[in-house]
Amino acid sequence: MASLAEIRAKLKEQEANAGGGNRGPQGPNPIYPFWNIKEGESATMRFLPDGDQDNTFFWKERLMIKLPFAGVKGDTASRPVQVQVPCMEMYGESCGILAEVRGWFKDASLEDMGRKYWKKRSYIFQGFVNDNPIADDQAPENPIRRFIIGPQIFQIIKAALMDPDMEELPTDYTAGVDFRLNKTSKGGYADYGTSNWARRDRPLNDQEMAAINTHGLFNLSDFLPKKPDATAIKVMQEMFEASVDGEAYDADRWSNYFRPSGMQARTGDPQVAPSANATAVSQSAPVEAAPVATPTPVATPAPAAEAAPAGDGSASDILAMIRSRQG
Repeated sequence: MASLAEIRAKLKEQEANAGGGNRGPQGPNPIYPFWNIKEGESATMRFLPDGDQDNTFFWKERLMIKLPFAGVKGDTASRPVQVQVPCMEMYGESCGILAEVRGWFKDASLEDMGRKYWKKRSYIFQGFVNDNPIADDQAPENPIRRFIIGPQIFQIIKAALMDPDMEELPTDYTAGVDFRLNKTSKGGYADYGTSNWARRDRPLNDQEMAAINTHGLFNLSDFLPKKPDATAIKVMQEMFEASVDGEAYDADRWSNYFRPSGMQARTGDPQVAPSANATAVSQSAPVEAAPVATPTPVATPAPAAEAAPAGDGSASDILAMIRSRQG
């Protein structure tokens, strides 16, 4: 685990280089559903280090792109569906989808479309829930829960780490501090802006130490999507173009790679599993859904060297631009 000074240095380095429907629990849930906290209530959490000692931070950043579809092809009763695919920037590589979307921010008529397809950030943490106001939350046998944190809460965590008054790592077993997550509302949406760190340190108690010794710490990178191979990357691009064009989700073509939550892969035989060679969703690391706590994700459009799409901003114009580049 890195020291507080190393974390601060890493955060400063990243800043310098940057130049960004709720369901109740249905059984024991290793992911703490803090979004189900009622307005005006709070939960107390204690973050723990990443089990991967090579990780500078005690969290892992996740970058996902949401692809909306008008429905499912061949199902006339289907409703609009959404498929999440990993942004290749999460693996330190360029992302073909973002390469297209960046240019849209140069055209005012395409900005809303650009935000829809821009990468969404979330952060995976782990730790204990010490004060839980969710009456029907069913904790698993292992009390070390995972937290899917959005940008608003993450900025509060990050700001405190950069504060010189914080002298010890908040994850330290002896001198660490708890995190108080407060839920209010703003503009009709959930707001966690008043969340804060405890002012006093608290050593982990005997039960918490026993849980760590018994279950160990998770390697948080295990809960990121598996890096897509070349075939899966082509499928992502194909799905992106179909989504922009307003097409329905084609399960026969894509379900072995990426599919809406709850949908099974199409294999031609409902009893036959997808090929072991396919980059199927089921073979990837668990993709844990992050709650949407803000009305519109704030795009973090990087400077684009590509020209803005011509035309009136229709889906057909955008697709024509994409395909001409591919040609």
